[in-house]
Amino acid sequence: MRSYHLSYSGAGPAGLTVREHDIPTPGPGQALVAVRATSLSFRELMVLDGTYVLPVKPDVVPVSDGAGDVVAVGPGVDRVRVGDRVAATLFPSWQDGPFAAEHIPQRGGSLDGMLTEYALADADSLVTVPAHLTYAEAATLPCVAVTAWNALTGDGAAVRPGDTVVVQGSGGVSLFALRFAKALGARVIATTSSPARAARLRELGADDVVDYTTTPDWAGEVRALTEGRGADRVVDVAGLLHESVRAIALAGTIACVGFTGRTAPPLDPQALFASGATLRSLAVGSRAQFTAMNAFIETHGLRPVIDRVFPFEQAAEAYRHYAGASPFGKVVIHHS
Repeated sequence: MRSYHLSYSGAGPAGLTVREHDIPTPGPGQALVAVRATSLSFRELMVLDGTYVLPVKPDVVPVSDGAGDVVAVGPGVDRVRVGDRVAATLFPSWQDGPFAAEHIPQRGGSLDGMLTEYALADADSLVTVPAHLTYAEAATLPCVAVTAWNALTGDGAAVRPGDTVVVQGSGGVSLFALRFAKALGARVIATTSSPARAARLRELGADDVVDYTTTPDWAGEVRALTEGRGADRVVDVAGLLHESVRAIALAGTIACVGFTGRTAPPLDPQALFASGATLRSLAVGSRAQFTAMNAFIETHGLRPVIDRVFPFEQAAEAYRHYAGASPFGKVVIHHS
């Protein structure tokens, strides 16, 4: 079997090397997964360039997101069976409930990830994937889809029909949040940077799209589109929390799920207090949330948006495309 290894976090694509290994045998509580596809997210770029906020071990097998088939199980495994089509959770020990320090070990960081032909995993960290999805589609779910699901439903006050939700841009979290919010009955306002992307966002169901290159005051435009009320929920992927506070309705929720903008003005505590909003930062989600999301995807027949698929041998090119091409949707690496 072949696996990619990253020499150290910060090495960039040049730090990726392929090695051959013996196919491992699962021990007690473990399952062996033949990985059919993996997908990249902004998290993987941070691991590659050394800016990821959680520990990354040297020589790690990178990439948290993957899907494949269970081909062997160890003693005591009854949660999955040989032949199951599965994906692996990003935080293997996080089964349910709130995130805690003991759940910090994460796949593709402090633990080996999925950019390999065969992966050993704790069986309790695996979930069966929706039957209508291909392996490439299923591989897009573990990080960004679960994050979007958590952002919309994980605070005990899930998005309801008639709510207004703002999603930012056309990255993985935002596209999943758009689809989920629409299926939950919400009105969705999306922000973007070009007419072409605006058209695609409308095709996916966005009710309104604000082009922030021609309308830099997107928060003010959200208020105008909601007759001054603001949005019930903002899924903030850029870290521009000062603008999200301006866009939020009284007592609304801002789900802070990332900081793709790298830098942002400081958040005014007086403005946050005056908004009455809940500011909630979140890190992906639990296995229980993953399984609930999969059931929702299956019920509604939802499919991820994929920008491009690369063969396993071109993983470094997949990273470069993701980093430099501003893809619309997920970048996938197909293993076989």
